[in-house]
Amino acid sequence: MSKIEKLLRRILNTQKNVQFNDLVTLLTALGFERKRVSGSHQVFKHPDVNELVTLQPDQNGKAKAYQVRQVLKMIEEYNLRLESDQETDTQSSDKDGDK
Repeated sequence: MSKIEKLLRRILNTQKNVQFNDLVTLLTALGFERKRVSGSHQVFKHPDVNELVTLQPDQNGKAKAYQVRQVLKMIEEYNLRLESDQETDTQSSDKDGDK
């Protein structure tokens, strides 16, 4: 299991105590790109998602719980997967096509 997979599992289990930088790392691994930064607010966009994700840390460097829930809801709603998982699926499909 990769570090990012462990991070996703931890966030799924502990939504209230997530470091802001960990949530940003997860979004990046899911294929989101940081589009702009305005003060402490960071806006992310995914090519397959019609919504923007706006995040800002609390005073302790943690992600706000409602924003963690928002990200987890998007993962489920849009069936988002870690980029490493998507690459593995593509490689498996390529191998299946060779048979």
